[in-house]
Amino acid sequence: MNLFDLSLRLNGFPIKEASTAFKAIKRLNSSEHEAYFYKQREAIVNYHLKNNSFYKQLAANANAKDWNSIPVITKLDLQQPLENRLSKGFSVKDCYVNKTSGSSGTPFIFAKDKYCHAMTWSGFIDRYGWYHLDFNTSKQARFYGIPLNTIGYYKERLKDVLSRRFRFSVFDLSDAQLEKNLNKFKSTSFDYINGYTSSIVQFAKFLERKDIILKSVCPSLKVCIVTSEMLFDNDKTLLKKQFGIPVVNEYGAAELGLIAFQNTNDEWVVNSDDLFIEILDEHNKPVPYGKEGKVVITSLYNKAHPFIRYQLGDIGTLSEESTLQKPILKSLVGRTNDIAILPSGKRAAGLTFYYVTKTIIENDGNVKEFIIEQLTLDTFKISYVSKTPLSEDKIQLIKDAVAKYLESGLTVTFERKTVLKRAKSGKLKQFSSNV
Repeated sequence: MNLFDLSLRLNGFPIKEASTAFKAIKRLNSSEHEAYFYKQREAIVNYHLKNNSFYKQLAANANAKDWNSIPVITKLDLQQPLENRLSKGFSVKDCYVNKTSGSSGTPFIFAKDKYCHAMTWSGFIDRYGWYHLDFNTSKQARFYGIPLNTIGYYKERLKDVLSRRFRFSVFDLSDAQLEKNLNKFKSTSFDYINGYTSSIVQFAKFLERKDIILKSVCPSLKVCIVTSEMLFDNDKTLLKKQFGIPVVNEYGAAELGLIAFQNTNDEWVVNSDDLFIEILDEHNKPVPYGKEGKVVITSLYNKAHPFIRYQLGDIGTLSEESTLQKPILKSLVGRTNDIAILPSGKRAAGLTFYYVTKTIIENDGNVKEFIIEQLTLDTFKISYVSKTPLSEDKIQLIKDAVAKYLESGLTVTFERKTVLKRAKSGKLKQFSSNV
């Protein structure tokens, strides 16, 4: 039974229709794709200019036929109640609604209409098929976080069952836990590994210390797909050596879906099917292929919420070999996260703080930006920019979340600032450790 497809349909996502449309896009030749692209890009701009009062105000001088007249949207532009940003005819109840991870330090709540979200899944299905993976039948070893509140926890566990996933903890990367992970691989026929880069690298380092090749104990493994954080060359070499399988770099964003995915020729192919990716300079002008700039993305199908020339917060470069139909990502800067080392000896992925900082992401957009620093083994500092100071109740909620996700006895201090220090790239690093 195709539980994954069925679960999408039961939740109102028209995966069958979207898959048909997606496959038609993939069959287009270069000239047909160019015609499709310009038509769809113009259509989504005109749709929001007509049906979205938020976008109409933001892009008052926009002309869909003149792309340079289209303003670049930043995350700060979107930090206001979601209801203010929805297009006419859409409500929170009939959309896919989620929160960004906050990895850029600027969180907000977003929406995608259900057809757009189905198109996103069609893209993932297509790319994973490059490695003979099927969401309905392939067993996934998942290195992701999970909400620890009751409803969120069981909701994710249900998704894991429907998607044939077993979820490994990224909140505990101690040797004792990694030994349990290894035993699970010995007893389970996993087809692939998927998850946060830093957590998977920690598992590979554990295997290196034990002189174990993972495929020797789990022969069914085909590929390892890492996402959400930077994959450095030395870490990729380590993963390939200790896992004994190909390692694939995935680049995506919750609000947009799949942005780029490495093919079997090691080309980091950018999604040009339902997204348009630009690399812009500091003046928001396109840079030539091969030159570094800001990653700016347009969602070609999201009618519920405008993501048009949306500045993601990353710095990247498109290869000189790129074309409109097949852009190739040459490099990406950002999304690196440290490992938190705690007084007990426990280690946790930096993205653990995504689950902690969920407690300060509010729909009213009060908290604009935040960063977290580990000052000593037991002391963490949260610096934030906000309209009003965090209340004592909110501060206590965050402290409780830190104790729940990491461990008790930690000290958490708070400092409200007018501006946060950024890297040279302009990107905020959400978590950093001085330990």
